[in-house]
Amino acid sequence: MTPKEIAISAVSALDEKKGGEIAAIEIADLTALADYFVIATGTSNTQINALCDAVEKRLKEQGEMPLRREGYRDGTWVLLDYACVAVHVFSQEAREFYDLERLWRDGKRLDLTEVLTRD
Repeated sequence: MTPKEIAISAVSALDEKKGGEIAAIEIADLTALADYFVIATGTSNTQINALCDAVEKRLKEQGEMPLRREGYRDGTWVLLDYACVAVHVFSQEAREFYDLERLWRDGKRLDLTEVLTRD
């Protein structure tokens, strides 16, 4: 899978589990950290973990395994590292505090209107 396909698949899995404020930012031209950041918000620790589980399951079915998973026990910010794609799932408070969209505002936000099924 291409990095963009991995990001879109993660977005779709997050959307199906009702992740909030889903965004995908292409950062390949800005850093060597990853090609894309996928960002979503969960309403509780339980939902944050369920969102991450859904992403992992979807991508595993497509032959992609994360290199690491950080923050799962804490439940306020979980990072799934797929090398070329970093999936960040935050509580609302943590998302506002870290504000990755502001930090990576020079990145290109993907248009997700055709991927997201909910309003």
